[in-house]
Amino acid sequence: MAEISILTADGKTRTHVLEGERVGLGRANTNELCYPDDSGLSRQHLLFQREGEEWLLVDPGSKNGTTLNGDRITTPRKLVGGDKIQAGHLTIVYGVAARPFNETVVFIDTRDEKTTVSRSLADVLSPGAQRLEKPTVSADKIGALIKAGNQLSQEQELDKLFPIILDLAIEAVQAERGVLLAYEGESLDVKASSGGNFRISQGVRERVLRGRESLLINDVLSDEAFKGMQSLVQQQVRMFMAVPLQTNDQVLGLIYVDSPTLVREFAVEDLNLLTVMANIAAVRIERARLAEIEQAEKIMAKDLEQAAVIQRGLLPSRAPIVPGLDLAGHNVPCRTVGGDYYDFLQYPDGKIGVALGDVSGKAMPAALLMTSLQARLRVISEDITDVADLMNRLNRHTAANTPSNRFITLFFMIIDPATGEVSYCNAGHNPPYLARVSGEIEELQEGGLILGLFGQARYASAKVEMATGDIIVVFSDGVSEAQNGDQDEFGEERLKQVILATHDKSAADILQAIIQSVADFAAGAPAADDVTLVVVRRVS
Repeated sequence: MAEISILTADGKTRTHVLEGERVGLGRANTNELCYPDDSGLSRQHLLFQREGEEWLLVDPGSKNGTTLNGDRITTPRKLVGGDKIQAGHLTIVYGVAARPFNETVVFIDTRDEKTTVSRSLADVLSPGAQRLEKPTVSADKIGALIKAGNQLSQEQELDKLFPIILDLAIEAVQAERGVLLAYEGESLDVKASSGGNFRISQGVRERVLRGRESLLINDVLSDEAFKGMQSLVQQQVRMFMAVPLQTNDQVLGLIYVDSPTLVREFAVEDLNLLTVMANIAAVRIERARLAEIEQAEKIMAKDLEQAAVIQRGLLPSRAPIVPGLDLAGHNVPCRTVGGDYYDFLQYPDGKIGVALGDVSGKAMPAALLMTSLQARLRVISEDITDVADLMNRLNRHTAANTPSNRFITLFFMIIDPATGEVSYCNAGHNPPYLARVSGEIEELQEGGLILGLFGQARYASAKVEMATGDIIVVFSDGVSEAQNGDQDEFGEERLKQVILATHDKSAADILQAIIQSVADFAAGAPAADDVTLVVVRRVS
């Protein structure tokens, strides 16, 4: 069975077994191995393709290319154990673990092993199932369980818990050395070790982790399956046990103990004891992890609340008072913080700029980009009043400073209250509505692409005239795409009907009518996106 180890830029390792006819890797979620935040990857960057009993590496035409052992590939290449693949910011090793061989644990490829004794947790715990070799449990084993229960019942930080568990295991079965490995995400990491380096059979690892077996070998040199294994002979390993760190629902890792001597043989009673202790330890580890997650979530919630306060402070607390115009704005993130943005920019000559943008994504990443967008727009607008030039410059800044998997839609307009002239540019945003006193509705579409895709993209502007009583409604897709419990969308036609029905009301009343209509339509269904609105009405 072929497998790969994937090392990410943050130093984490993920192991994946290659199965089926092909396995895709790239940014798109259609890949079996999906890394959406790696900007160096194409949507479908590479394929592992089966050919009989072997695997080929295929690059279907990625933008940044794929290298195999330092050479960029252009045709399918057959893989052999130890091949090193570079794709985006990922390092992939085929057939062996992507770790230096001088680390604490190395998993080695061996044939299937036949063990002296194999147990499962159910064998040990179920009444009437496999019994200990002795009719009664010895006092020292009962004492070891009591000691383990006492020590593991005490509150401990997770990183301090692992060495305690390993020490208890080694002491309980009188092993000479041992190692505890636990999953960190999809990576199996050494959490505690005692007594040197370990070379553990991949077959043992798979049987313990996937088969949930507890294994006992009492004399490696006499066991037909192990006596030819040079790695164990070189380490002078004579006997070992390996058991899963197993709760009722999942396997969290494994405990491996061994002894280079045969001064005292491991007994079935030792295997049963170690199996039960590993089960108790796994439950304790899971409880500690849940406690850490809960604490981290509390800290995150507090941080998000503070971020929400800061974000609300960045958005307008109220619309400015501008002679000749009636203005209103509204923003509600679907989470604590959001990626929608609106703003009013007042110019020395009495004109006013109105912006409404939508950053892709949700929560903190989107909120950070929103803050960056606001800062850039305010700085650029101080020097440039032509809306097309402003958008061109803003796009260059956005493309240079935004991750490739993020983008921003933005509508920006400058209104002259004295004349009613509106100059605008729409960068991929939902077209705002210009509702005339006559009842006609126009869409403000002129502009260009969403911001951040291509730094050299060019934007166009357009001008319209607002007569007294005319209204412009700018909105994010959280308004038009709001859904009810049946997954129906509020839609743009309903939005237009609300605007026409409230055409003679104030900007604040129109805005409130839209918000209420969306809420009534959703009928309690949770919002899937931020809701942002700006209403501009010319009153003279």
